[in-house]
Amino acid sequence: MPHDEDRRNFLKAGGGWSLVAVLAAAGMLPSQAALADWNKSAFDGKTVAETLKALGIEPATASASLVLTVPDIADNGAVVPVQIASRLAGTTRLALMVEKNPNTLTAVFEILPDAVPEVSTRIKMAQTSNVVAIAIAEGKVYSATKEVKVTLGGCGT
Repeated sequence: MPHDEDRRNFLKAGGGWSLVAVLAAAGMLPSQAALADWNKSAFDGKTVAETLKALGIEPATASASLVLTVPDIADNGAVVPVQIASRLAGTTRLALMVEKNPNTLTAVFEILPDAVPEVSTRIKMAQTSNVVAIAIAEGKVYSATKEVKVTLGGCGT
């Protein structure tokens, strides 16, 4: 029945907007000021060097104390599991980049002082590429890099 389907779609859409209204009223959505902190130029970077410059950090030094765990081969580039663990004292930020993605910067994580500097996520990869983890610890920039072979690209390119 077309009317039932229309009603379901209307309720789905209305329910989504109601949730947004409740979250906004509770102060759980970011304010416009927080959104203004979005570093668009960093996420628009096309190379690692360009992205590091947009983030305002210097070129990184390779470190064995920054552990990047990714598969050697990803059958599906749409969901590539990644883990970054920093053994560097005073780690305040972790970043993740994929050299050959249309936009190099994939994620940036701010690490609180008492938090364990370790994150796990899933990323999209357009094609076989180096994945680069960046850590900022005590004002210095460190990196770890590993190539991931992608069988089926996940960025729609």
